[in-house]
Amino acid sequence: MRTQVGIVGAGPAGLLLSLMLEHRGIASVIIESRDRAAIEATIRAGILEQTTVDLMAELGVADRLRREGVVHHGTILRFGGQNHRIDFEGLTGRVATLYPQHEVLKDLIAARLAQGGEILFGAKVTEVADVAAERPVLRFTDAEGAARELHCDMVVGADGSYGACRPAIPTDKRKDYLRIYPFGWFGILCEAPPSSEELVYARHERGFALISSRTPEVQRMYFQCDPNDSVENWSEDQIWAELQARIAGEDGFRLKEGRIFQKNIVPMRSFVCEPMQYGRLFLAGDAAHAVPPTGAKGLNLAASDVWHLDRALGAFFAGEGMARLEAYTATALRRVWRAQHFSWWMTSMLHRFEGASEFDERRQLAELELVTTSRAAATALAETYVGMPYA
Repeated sequence: MRTQVGIVGAGPAGLLLSLMLEHRGIASVIIESRDRAAIEATIRAGILEQTTVDLMAELGVADRLRREGVVHHGTILRFGGQNHRIDFEGLTGRVATLYPQHEVLKDLIAARLAQGGEILFGAKVTEVADVAAERPVLRFTDAEGAARELHCDMVVGADGSYGACRPAIPTDKRKDYLRIYPFGWFGILCEAPPSSEELVYARHERGFALISSRTPEVQRMYFQCDPNDSVENWSEDQIWAELQARIAGEDGFRLKEGRIFQKNIVPMRSFVCEPMQYGRLFLAGDAAHAVPPTGAKGLNLAASDVWHLDRALGAFFAGEGMARLEAYTATALRRVWRAQHFSWWMTSMLHRFEGASEFDERRQLAELELVTTSRAAATALAETYVGMPYA
């Protein structure tokens, strides 16, 4: 097989890039290890920056998002038993949108297939070869188990944290930056009406909690936990008691409870691979970096990466040379490291750390009070949360 851009991974990064390249008349093929049903059934959170929504609208894949997405004009930081609202729209003129990632993927897959694009589902990449040469090769087994090869001018690794592409960069040519957090998130999906119109980020002496929503009938909630805990250790009554305790306050705010039908524990880590490229291999999304979910940046960083990569690839195939491709890492990492800082900051401001002193706790509360009483501090949070322009 032969194409201009071989893309490994049919996640947000790979699919968005393939759609953008099609608009430029650049051919691409996506190789994806999962089948389509598995991708579309994997339920994941999705807070979309205004910039991500605008990009999807530009690509013509935002119709369902506009109909079904829930616009968040602000968010709530809850501490001291009270709600403190950050007004996104009032501070920045922009908003965030709740639209789960699996719904985004359904829209992107449908659009790419409607274009006649080639997505090889159920195909596992076994080797990313010759990326330092002019004709990289992706070797893979297809859905029937047959060995095949895809020859291309460029390779984009959008295959997540544990895919085949990042290891194709020699270890002596890259540096991995990693931070493991000493806690995780215990997450539930439940059948209940929304407890709040906007996300609630709660800081409590027992630990952090997040109150979110999926649909008017399904809610998503988390509480800080031991990352080595097991969901089997928690009964439904214990889960609700813990969540209610962490959002309790004199204002009487309580969660609306319902049947819990999914439980999981989410580990927390920050990761960046530098550089995000080697030869003719370019990493995007989770293949290049990961953030704790506190800042809602994962999918949005993937969109930012491929926005820059699309323009660099466009310049290359238009005969303008490699200059923009060679600058890809430096260009993309500006936003990546800003998002890393924001995600770390939100995490450190809202979570309880083992061994924290009374001084640490008082400092943490002072930081929350600053963010919720200073217009300048609130604006800094709001601008990063809703997303600054890519350029």
